Amino acid sequence: MEKWENVLIKDYIRKMKGASELIVNYKELNSMKKLISGYIRIFKVLLNINSTTSMKTRFITNMGIIIMISGVLNSFSGGTGSKKINASDGRMDKEEAKIILTPKPGPEPRINGTKIFGVRPGSPFLFTIAATGDKPMKYEVLNIPGDLVCDSNTGRISGVIKKSGEYLTTIRVSNKSGAAERQFKIVCGDRLALTPPMGWNSWYVWENRITDSIMRASAAAMVSSGMIDHGYMYVNIDDCWAIKPGSKDSSLVGDPRDKNGMVNSNKRFPDMRSLTDYIHSLGLKAGIYTSPGPTTCAGHIGAYKYEEKDIKRFTEWGFDFLKYDWCNYWKIAGKDNKSVEAFQKPYILISKILREQNRDIILNLCQGGDGDVWKWGKEVGGQSWRTAVDLGASFEGIGKALFRDGFDFYTNNQLQNYGGPGGWNDPDYLLFGYLSNWKGQTVPTSLTPNEQYTQISLWSLQAAPLIFSGDITRLDEFTLSLLTNDEIIEVNQDPLGKPGWRVTKQNGIEVWKRLLEDGSIAVGLFNRGEKEISITASWSDLGITGKQKVRDIWRQKDLGSFKGKFSSTVGRHGVVMVRIWDVNKVHR
Repeated sequence: MEKWENVLIKDYIRKMKGASELIVNYKELNSMKKLISGYIRIFKVLLNINSTTSMKTRFITNMGIIIMISGVLNSFSGGTGSKKINASDGRMDKEEAKIILTPKPGPEPRINGTKIFGVRPGSPFLFTIAATGDKPMKYEVLNIPGDLVCDSNTGRISGVIKKSGEYLTTIRVSNKSGAAERQFKIVCGDRLALTPPMGWNSWYVWENRITDSIMRASAAAMVSSGMIDHGYMYVNIDDCWAIKPGSKDSSLVGDPRDKNGMVNSNKRFPDMRSLTDYIHSLGLKAGIYTSPGPTTCAGHIGAYKYEEKDIKRFTEWGFDFLKYDWCNYWKIAGKDNKSVEAFQKPYILISKILREQNRDIILNLCQGGDGDVWKWGKEVGGQSWRTAVDLGASFEGIGKALFRDGFDFYTNNQLQNYGGPGGWNDPDYLLFGYLSNWKGQTVPTSLTPNEQYTQISLWSLQAAPLIFSGDITRLDEFTLSLLTNDEIIEVNQDPLGKPGWRVTKQNGIEVWKRLLEDGSIAVGLFNRGEKEISITASWSDLGITGKQKVRDIWRQKDLGSFKGKFSSTVGRHGVVMVRIWDVNKVHR
């Protein structure tokens, strides 16, 4: 057992308030079995770590309760008909079943994730080929440019490209069940993030409790869960890694900066370079957070007046992504200063400094959409920009915020006209799995299963970053299936990079469309109403004619050929997502 795993287990035990809090949300037998399996693993370690006798006794008691309830659940049908409060409107409703639509990957290789990747001349190159299929697999890159090399056992491409240009390569992956090939374009120039970033962020599950050990466990989970095989690559620390002046927590205090003015991490992060080296050794990339203000949102040291030194420090530490959060910068800009120039100023400065580094660091502007950031975010050097306030600011209100900001705010501001390769609209993170409820507890998301399908479908149609912010170390099969549907991800990562838009809205029914590189279109049929209903997408609304082939993307199943329209039944707050091609044109 690794040292960081012991620390993580202690963190979980410290938060325990009784078995009821942990098991109340497990209505399904499969989820219960996974919970028991995890507890047994923790139980084995518990007996070997420095915990009190009463804690051990309590844990053993909780184990007994869990196993007893598991036996009861084995006798029933998995919670059908049980009641719960609905996240979006607070009314009582029958609990939706967590139906898994994503098929399991087959044994043969399938290459996933982005088909295009940007890097600056001379910057360190790190990219892991995303591919599913039985291991071991052999990875190859034909016509690989510059000084790049591909590790045939891991699929990690590393090295440096010194000369600007576009390099068209072919990725080949093989195993005992077959082989797969796909073109992969490397663009060496001044643009990064040519498709929306994919990864994980710590905030909505760990908030101010984040530690080095949790970050390492989360990076390891991105690999062990297989998320890396579907294109996820960034593992990002949010707020609370730096010193917090005036804190009563001894792990957060200390000298904010060294004698040279370089920012220090707090005691929870004893060696940032070691942490990023670990993340990179897994074939992943590391992200960090700060604010242009004197302090961050949570009161930790910000970058104000130390911007150049802080970016130099992040570069030395080896970070690849920066979330730059407005937060307390209002103390500098002035609360009443709402000018676009004021909103742009700190981002213009930080992006200039980033461009001067010998390392590529993706810049995410985070300031709640103020000043119509989507109109100038790319111009000031951002690779993505938050378009609205925090989606999960209210745990109980995530569903309401999803429809307000994801659907209405996006459409009202015509955000599809602003995102594209090198700069993306960011409506916030994917809020699935286990999240903080802002009361010191980690609990299942307040989104219903249908709403979870709706969020990732909408994010893919909008070409939004797919950054998951639940507990990646506690993924159940349903949550993992949401995050790893390769045909949904293929829509999100489409190289054309043209965000989708709403084509029709009527009585809680919406139809969305996105143009894709191969000439097909992705279409989402969304039901914002309270009852199951049939939704029709007409060819006239979609701007197509003739006979069209329709494929269910979630189920990865061809539905047949249709003329004039396509209809499907959609559940409450749910979605049906399809891809449509002209039958006379070859696709995929």
